[in-house]
This record gives sequence, structure tokens and C-alpha cells, in this order.
Amino acid sequence: MSASVVPAEPEAEEKPRKRAPWGVIALVLLTGLALIRNGSGEFDSGPPQPETAAAAQGSASPRPSASPTGSAPASLPFSEADRVRIPMIQVDAPVTPVGLDSDGWVAAPPPDDPNLAGWFTGSVSPGEKGTAVVVGHVDNNRGPAVFYGLGALKKGNHVEVRRKDGRTAVFEVYGIEVFDKKNFPGDRVYGSTGAPELRVITCGGGFTKQNGYSGNVVVFARLTGVR
Repeated sequence: MSASVVPAEPEAEEKPRKRAPWGVIALVLLTGLALIRNGSGEFDSGPPQPETAAAAQGSASPRPSASPTGSAPASLPFSEADRVRIPMIQVDAPVTPVGLDSDGWVAAPPPDDPNLAGWFTGSVSPGEKGTAVVVGHVDNNRGPAVFYGLGALKKGNHVEVRRKDGRTAVFEVYGIEVFDKKNFPGDRVYGSTGAPELRVITCGGGFTKQNGYSGNVVVFARLTGVR
């Protein structure tokens, strides 16, 4: 892919920054991740892939999970992501803001640091109403990277994102899939459900030296707690 994307003027938001429209975000995020090499893909037998039983439901707009008291947690105000923890796969990594590079593609976290994730600043911050997006490499030229084990997650696992305001947004996984990059369902992955949600994305699927990874592993999660 070599076509450039010219972002349209973002809609006004009551937030301390501007955001690009989701249609543009979805396209550049998909393209940017498709262009990330993310290592050699030749370590051991490759990263784990999502199980069919853990795949996200077909609905593009699932309802937010309810808390034990019967109501979903209230959305949080804006605050940048600081750290991501996924206990099930032993992820505990700092988060750096990532945006678009000079060519209009998403700038992934620096590949030289294997334990670094990126929060896409064109999305909401984790815990805000809407869909926050965290990306990271699956591997690099030296071995597995931060989201190498992402495909091993299952429904009910948790992703914790500590924010710079000191609060931690806790998300529960309700689906995980691997999508071919040529047929990536941008609206389904990035679209808002009307509740605070999170997508965690890395490369996955088949691998060739010529084209790299053929797909993206996407974790679907919704806010279930704040501490």
C-alpha cells in the first residue's frame, strides 16, 4: 500500500485536543500497521493465534458489560495512557503516545524497545466514552516483543491501563480475532459502541519474508472497573 491519506477537519470536541474522524483513523491505522514489519516472524513456532471459541461476536455494537451492581462504570475524563498491564500474558509495559507520521501513516512504537506499547492519540483516552486504541509490536529482529502473546487471551481476561491522572481503567476481554489486513473491518474494530471500550492490536496471522504478517490480532474489551 502506498496511497497517502489526507485527514479531514476533525469535529469539535470538548476535549483538550483535536481528533481525526474515525473513518480516516481506521484507514490510516490499518495501513500503518500493515506497513510495520514487526520482526522476522521466525522465532520458535510463531506467536499464538486466537482460538475460534474466543472470537468476538458478530455484532458491531455490543452492549457494555454491567458491573456487579447492575450498571456499567461511568466513563472517565481525558487522561493520557501511562502503562498497560495484561496479567494473563505477563505484559507490564510503559505506553507512549503515537500519532501519524509525515506520510500520514500511524507511527508505531519504536521497534528497538520490545517492551513498549503505543496509545493512538487520534482515539479517545482509555476509560473515556468511545473506543481507545493501544498498539504494539508482536516481535522484532531480536525476538518476541510486548504483544507477542496477545493471541492467547480469552474472554474474561483483563487489560489494565494506568492513566496519567493516577487512575487505572480495567477492561474485560469479550472477544479476540485475527483479521486479514486486506479485508480489515475498520468500522467494527474502531467504531464507538457508545460506552468506554478498548482495542489492543498487534500483527498476526500467516508470515512470509516478502510480505511480513498477513493479519492483525485484535482484542475487544470493555470498561468494567476503575481504581
